Amino acid sequence: MEKRIIGRGVLLGALGGSLAFVFARILTEPIIDRAIAYEEGRDDAQMALDKAAGKSMDMEHGAELFTRAQQQNVGLGFGMIVFGAALGALFAVVYFLALRKSGKISPRNLALLVSGGMFLVLYAVPFLKYPANPPSIGHPETIGARTALYVGMMVISAVVLCAAIWAGRKLAARLDNWTATVAASAGFVVVMGAVLALLPSLGHLSANKEYGDFATETPQPLKDPSGTIVFPGFSADDLYHFRLYSFAAQLIVWAVIGVGFAWLAPRLLGDRATETAQAA
Repeated sequence: MEKRIIGRGVLLGALGGSLAFVFARILTEPIIDRAIAYEEGRDDAQMALDKAAGKSMDMEHGAELFTRAQQQNVGLGFGMIVFGAALGALFAVVYFLALRKSGKISPRNLALLVSGGMFLVLYAVPFLKYPANPPSIGHPETIGARTALYVGMMVISAVVLCAAIWAGRKLAARLDNWTATVAASAGFVVVMGAVLALLPSLGHLSANKEYGDFATETPQPLKDPSGTIVFPGFSADDLYHFRLYSFAAQLIVWAVIGVGFAWLAPRLLGDRATETAQAA
């Protein structure tokens, strides 16, 4: 049964990744093209300022291994399908482990709860503090710090969610299930709210002090020595829509995994699904 569960998880994840790729290819890639064009234009403007200031011009650009068309079609499609399959496999493992301690929760409801919980801790909560950014946003010297902070957010979210589930089960023995669930959920929100407030904003990392006191690494207008704007800041509309579409793409993957597995659960689990339904 374990192999069937994991196999179906991989297939559903790959399907979710495929649908997310179609969504991203249509809506997100045009924004990435504009972000790349913005970065190139800003670099040209910065070079002009440096040249006028008499600075050395030794910037070199290496040849691209893959064309932009290859990146946004083959590369993006392959990457999202593999990524979705990996998420599906991870979901299947967590689902199988949770199945042993699910009590009277039906396998279908458990699939929705597990997929929703994993989406919450692996993407939604970290997204609140460190949302996705298109190319040209973010400085190379902060890549390591940004990655560490995002992974840290995922780990903390997972630990706090597990603690909330444990507390909810303990409270359910003394209170009714509804009250225990509300109390545990409130505890999760309060703790994660405190974590979000305490963790540093990307713009306040030590490497970003030279760029000014900003909460994010979003490029500000480029100015010449006299203070005149020679190149605009990054488009707020593009940034908003990129983050919105990135969130939606992740939601598509997890929705396909959760709903698909809930639909397949009775066939995969057989007697276990029937016994749970009769007990409920």
